[in-house]
Amino acid sequence: MQILPEESVLQSPSIPPASAALRPPREASVRNLPVNLFASVMGLSGLALAWRIAHQGLGAPAWIGEAIGALAVGVFLLVACSYLLKFARHREAVAAEFHHPVSGNFFGTIVISLLLLSAIVGPYQPAAAQALWSVGLLATLVLCFVVVSRLLKGQVDASHAVPAWIIPCVATLDIPVTGAQMPMAWTSEVNLLAAAIGAVLALVLFGMIVSRLVHHHPLPAGMAPSLMILVAPFAVGFLAYSNIVGEIDRFAALLFYFALFMFAVVAPKVFRPGVPFSPAWWAIGFPMAALANAALKYAAHRASAPLWLLAMLLLGALSLALAVLTVRTVQIALNGKLLA
Repeated sequence: MQILPEESVLQSPSIPPASAALRPPREASVRNLPVNLFASVMGLSGLALAWRIAHQGLGAPAWIGEAIGALAVGVFLLVACSYLLKFARHREAVAAEFHHPVSGNFFGTIVISLLLLSAIVGPYQPAAAQALWSVGLLATLVLCFVVVSRLLKGQVDASHAVPAWIIPCVATLDIPVTGAQMPMAWTSEVNLLAAAIGAVLALVLFGMIVSRLVHHHPLPAGMAPSLMILVAPFAVGFLAYSNIVGEIDRFAALLFYFALFMFAVVAPKVFRPGVPFSPAWWAIGFPMAALANAALKYAAHRASAPLWLLAMLLLGALSLALAVLTVRTVQIALNGKLLA
């Protein structure tokens, strides 16, 4: 399959280029490292957490989840160090990426990665987990504030309302998902604040994005994987809500089943021939991981064999998809196409 540079993947015909600073030169350069590569950390972290639940509920080997979690930490360190190098050497490229109407939303993958990694390291280093979560909490709220303020300035092209818009705002829902067990006295109120922000903004933006998809031209093929992001508000919402109320009630079940419905709708549009491979494919990782985690938790609550089968199928599909993405990403990293 063809490998596309980040800019061609992230823009539709009506979305302007970020700037000339984002146009990659012919030689490979860290200048071209896409911020959406942090989505790989989100996907791997979500997969690790899903396998932990599978260990508790199904007796799956514990080492699988822990090994994937260690891989997620390693990938985060590698990508973070590389992106810091990009920031040090090419600040204008980072600034252009941040202010771009599409790629700027992928900075939410950085803060979500911090939140998820706090859950990964929590059983081993509680103090480090609390520090990661606190930094991720602050960064998430600040980023969400900046993004919403930018939208409310007005005169935003409706055709720019793409699924990536959801990322910075749904990131706030990951605060209660990963912070339910944090011991700080102020945690419960912050979790409520974050859930309130994320829930309302997710519904507003979801409506805007669906309206754009219905009334405007289809997304370019390179942006098709981002359609999977439409699953995230409801799957993550299920996890956040059940953590806050301390149980899985019927409203939580409604969120889970709608997430499952959205997955059934968008999956054929994502997993189809002709969609080129690029780092943008990592956009499928965390929404699928959130759905797998939700399915495993709901199956454990209902103690239903069909639900356990569904959860195992989703976990298997997620594991296979991320294994393929990992191999393909390593391939383009080694042949220089990732940074070209």
